[in-house]
Amino acid sequence: MQAIMVYRADWCPMKFSRGLGKMSVPPDSGAAIRLGEPARIVGEENRAGLLLVVFMRLLAGLWVIQGLLQWSAILLPSEPLFDNVSALRGGAVIFFAIYDLVAAVGLWLAAPWGGIIWLLGAITQIFVALWLPGFFSLLWIGANVILIVIYFGLTWQAGR
Repeated sequence: MQAIMVYRADWCPMKFSRGLGKMSVPPDSGAAIRLGEPARIVGEENRAGLLLVVFMRLLAGLWVIQGLLQWSAILLPSEPLFDNVSALRGGAVIFFAIYDLVAAVGLWLAAPWGGIIWLLGAITQIFVALWLPGFFSLLWIGANVILIVIYFGLTWQAGR
């Protein structure tokens, strides 16, 4: 038998299966990074999850700007970029131009893979700053460390 859609007054679509007497509720699409765990709606936990999503979206905006700055170095250089820099530095520009935008999309979606991609990118930026002096400023590296700590704190708080 087919499932019948019933719309309740609180706009939550519920599916009822005939003969089984079971009801399935669609998963909470606003839950912050919870895999395989039923959504819990408690005031403090919901607030921490919301803060994590807002933080990830703000971070996504920052990473879009950063990715576009890398693309501007490729597409709008004041002087030929790849003629004057080493292959390693040119490869880093191309890598971060693509990687930062992919991480920004994942962060904006508040997807678990987005946080992981962003963390790997931020850690890669720290290592690139050590290997290629002048590619990223020390101020930006310090900001990366602070953002990573905030991300872990909010993720821990949302998962409690």
